[in-house]
Amino acid sequence: MKLVLVAAIVLAGAVAGGLAIADRSVRLTSGGSGLAGRLQVAKPIPPAPAALQSRLETLAAAYGEEVGIAVTDVATGWTAGVDADRPYPQQSVSKLWVAIAVMRAVDEGRIDPDGVVTLGEADRSVFFQPVAYRIGAGGYQTTVSDLLRRALVESDNAANDRLMRELGGPDGVALALQEMGLTGVKVGAFERDLQALTAGLVWQPDYGIGWNFEAAREALPRATRQAALDAYLAAPLDGAAPGEITAALAALSRGELLSAASTARVLDWMTQARTGPRRLKGGLPAGWSIAHKTGTGQDFAGASVGINDVGLLTAPDGRIYAVAVMMRRTWKPVPERLAFMQSVTRAVAEDWDRTAGIQTAD
Repeated sequence: MKLVLVAAIVLAGAVAGGLAIADRSVRLTSGGSGLAGRLQVAKPIPPAPAALQSRLETLAAAYGEEVGIAVTDVATGWTAGVDADRPYPQQSVSKLWVAIAVMRAVDEGRIDPDGVVTLGEADRSVFFQPVAYRIGAGGYQTTVSDLLRRALVESDNAANDRLMRELGGPDGVALALQEMGLTGVKVGAFERDLQALTAGLVWQPDYGIGWNFEAAREALPRATRQAALDAYLAAPLDGAAPGEITAALAALSRGELLSAASTARVLDWMTQARTGPRRLKGGLPAGWSIAHKTGTGQDFAGASVGINDVGLLTAPDGRIYAVAVMMRRTWKPVPERLAFMQSVTRAVAEDWDRTAGIQTAD
């Protein structure tokens, strides 16, 4: 059993732009799997509020599809949830773990955040990758920090894949996460390889140009695509349980993963996220803020895969909740998906109202 003393813990003010410092002792044990099973705060963790747990169960049952929910109080450690311990496909949520792994290397002096990186034709990825459009005959020069911003704020796939290469690829990212105790969250593969495998393809360079990937995908037999998708959903390479994600987010918020400066930078990028403005963020009342990362998978046979949003919600009094809402595969129309995610954030805010003794305004 190893005792790790954490002297500087980043609390709610990090999301709002300031840092609040506190002392906390954290004990890592050998039991359980991932951070959620191995991280124990010295003081006993209270049970999750019964009213919130009941509300989440009601919301999940009413939605009528396979969903995973976890809500963790960052300060006290309790977690409420539904199907919170089973891995779900993360899709672009996994970009957050890549960014954290890179910032850990920055803290250790192994990567220069202002170091120049040149992207070439081999760095093209799939789907949304605006940085790839800047690659010309001589490549495109940028910095590690710019790639981090693009990956977290814009969810740029090419930026994320290049950051993974800076760490030695998927295996290098996995090792970095393991060293931080984040064994319950996976990245699994480069974005372009993950999307190709999910569709029933094997990545090849010309897929990164124009609509070549989509054309190759459409040319596949329906049975091939279905078999590939079923295999991915059964054992997602990028899988993570909602409870493991909120445990990792809580550790990030408390300053247990990165230096105070690196923690603040990651949270700032998450606060600027342009994706999913009507997911978790859409249900927040006035006075609340969010730092988050979304994930959106491919559509097939009338359904969407890996529709997710995870983040840190900060209440008006500075209390922080780590939240993950994940959909394995949903046939619901987009407005219903958004309404469900928003209902979870409203449930968290209503629970805060109860515990803070504040009457909800009409």
